[in-house]
Amino acid sequence: MSKRSKRLEALLYHAKPTPGKIKVVPTKKYASQRDLSLAYSPGVAEPCLEIVKDINNVYKYTAKGNLVAVISNGTAVLGLGNIGPEASKPVMEGKGLLFKIFADIDVFDIEVDTEDIDAFIETVKNIAPTFGGINLEDIKAPEAFEIERRLKEELDIPVMHDDQHGTAIISAAALLNALELADKNIEEVQIVVSGAGAAAISCTRLYQAFGAKRENIVMLDSKGVIRDDRASLTSQKAEFATHRRIDTLAEAMQNADVFIGLSQPDIVTPDMLKSMADNPIVFAMANPVPEISYQLAIDTRDDIIMATGRSDHPNQVNNVLGFPFIFRGALDVRATKINEEMKMAAVKALSNLAKEPVPEQVNIAYSETRLTFGRDYIIPKPFDPRLIAEVPPAVAKAAMKSGVAKEPIEDWDRYRNSLLERLGSDNKLVRLLTGRAKSNPKRVVFAEADQLDVLKAAQIAYEEGIAVPILLGRRDTILSLMEELEFDADVQIIDPKSDEEIERKNKYANAYWQQKMRKGITKYAAQKIMRERNYFAAMMVNEGDADALISGYSASYPKVVKPMLELIGMAKGVSRIATTNIMMTQRGPMFLSDTAININPTAEDLAKIAYMTSKVAKMFGIDPVIAMTSYSNFGSSDNPNATKVRDAVAYLHKTYPDMVVDGELQMDFALNSKMLQDIFPFSKLAGRKVNTLIFPNLDTANITYKLLKELNKAESIGPIMIGMRKPVHILQLGASVDEIVNMVTVAVVDVQEREKRQHKK
Repeated sequence: MSKRSKRLEALLYHAKPTPGKIKVVPTKKYASQRDLSLAYSPGVAEPCLEIVKDINNVYKYTAKGNLVAVISNGTAVLGLGNIGPEASKPVMEGKGLLFKIFADIDVFDIEVDTEDIDAFIETVKNIAPTFGGINLEDIKAPEAFEIERRLKEELDIPVMHDDQHGTAIISAAALLNALELADKNIEEVQIVVSGAGAAAISCTRLYQAFGAKRENIVMLDSKGVIRDDRASLTSQKAEFATHRRIDTLAEAMQNADVFIGLSQPDIVTPDMLKSMADNPIVFAMANPVPEISYQLAIDTRDDIIMATGRSDHPNQVNNVLGFPFIFRGALDVRATKINEEMKMAAVKALSNLAKEPVPEQVNIAYSETRLTFGRDYIIPKPFDPRLIAEVPPAVAKAAMKSGVAKEPIEDWDRYRNSLLERLGSDNKLVRLLTGRAKSNPKRVVFAEADQLDVLKAAQIAYEEGIAVPILLGRRDTILSLMEELEFDADVQIIDPKSDEEIERKNKYANAYWQQKMRKGITKYAAQKIMRERNYFAAMMVNEGDADALISGYSASYPKVVKPMLELIGMAKGVSRIATTNIMMTQRGPMFLSDTAININPTAEDLAKIAYMTSKVAKMFGIDPVIAMTSYSNFGSSDNPNATKVRDAVAYLHKTYPDMVVDGELQMDFALNSKMLQDIFPFSKLAGRKVNTLIFPNLDTANITYKLLKELNKAESIGPIMIGMRKPVHILQLGASVDEIVNMVTVAVVDVQEREKRQHKK
């Protein structure tokens, strides 16, 4: 994509359909006059009076306890510098989005129009009663140090400047583990810190808290080594001024054990790396281009332990591992501040988590056979679902132990469960799938590439590194649309109706004829049918010229399914294909089957659909908890529509006793675990959170998923074909660009999974 196109895409993302990235959503009923009289006058007076009696009641009756202010004056925004408060607002909204999706914390972003320290502090103090915590963001040094120090002293709610402490906490966790692997002692190692801004200063202070010695640290700024004989040093730089009479980074790196980079790209050379001590630890965290590239570093030293700020290399130092969970723990005990003990607790929690066995969901997301603690895995991955259950409790316990918690937690198991429940409000499955697809992209045929939205999706898949698109359709139309989209890429374009493809068509026609010549297909008919794009695309996959295909945007589902079944067919041992949709709901990902194929499945069919759906869920790293739905509950009706579901469950219990599946169940009992536990405690699903729904017929499944999609704006991935011999995925008629991209991602992951199974054989 050209710079102009990327710029336009970013602007459209922020502008449409609603400007900005966050909004306020009511949490109470407001439909009736009675609701409104409780929400406002006269009912609202009652909580006001209770807060007057005891100011702590503000946490009981308002959203203060889960509300954080992300505050900036726009003086040090990303790599853009001092761009002002208004221009910083998109970044602050983005930070609010991250708070919400990773830790379910609500955010108001506040942009303050002043560079005066006193005026900024006074503004924050005056609005502080609104919030449970303050996240300072993108404020330039050295002012940031003074602003944070004074606000921490003068406010009784948690205050943290993430630019200072976020990187410090994450990198400290990585450093502790790297030192353990290198068999080095933090009190003895020689550390070089390139950079002297807020993050570098905070990192170095935190390393000292864990035992690093000041005399073993050399810090550099844009002028070179910060020495104690340099004039006009700020108090922060003076704190780390060295007595060593050296001037350059090259001199500082000689025999150093650790390099911490928070400065500029490409300033570390291979010779500098070679001059370091054995088992050097190099955290090159300049973003997006590190101080030395990952590949160059590992090519230079085979004993190096390397981390960067990038997601495409091992050991990413990513602030999102820290700030959402630190504030979550602080808010949940109503801490009056975020102190050193709490930050150190977060460091230890992250450090320890990297040494624990990694859930299969994380291995799958990052296309790893088995992530284990070692040189390429010294810190947890950002999408690790355990983070929310490990870091906040550690922070909360530290707050309690250090005496800054106003509302201590007593039942830690209950607290951890409540944290895991919060994950349902956001769903990371799409991001997990995308990351996995990008790790090993595959060739995907877009059978309708001359449709604008399909081509847009192909462009996104190509530019994001999700897939290698093969574009089928009218060549002139595709080229014209590519020019319009500024899709300037060397991708394969094939027009099945063009004479230019005669050799390939003859090849496919002959293969098809050999397969069907005793079933009424002549060679001429085979040649003619290869002009049809879906037959042509299916043969590309069959013949190994593509890995997967996407079709269905402009044609009815049955019309597209027919050639797929005819040419590709079902997988070995499968007698019934089906589809499942993954719905991104507030309770987390939900698998719904069968949404597109089987009109009125038998009991045996339902059992097979449930079993195949369980396999798909596991492919995405989710342990299936399956409810077989009906209008009745556990034998309350003898109608054939209910008994077939009951019979399917009986078959599954007998054949696959380890499957977590039960029914027949009405939908409210399937989704309301308390109701199910109270009324049907004998059920296999009692006490569990259902994430997979099998429907008794196509009507109910298709209507339900489309209802969720339109009324609740639940994102849908699917219908995903299950039971096919090759990776074939058919879109719903008129699917959106995002839906097509999601299906491409699924197709790539499907190919990867099949290759993995084949490799195991």
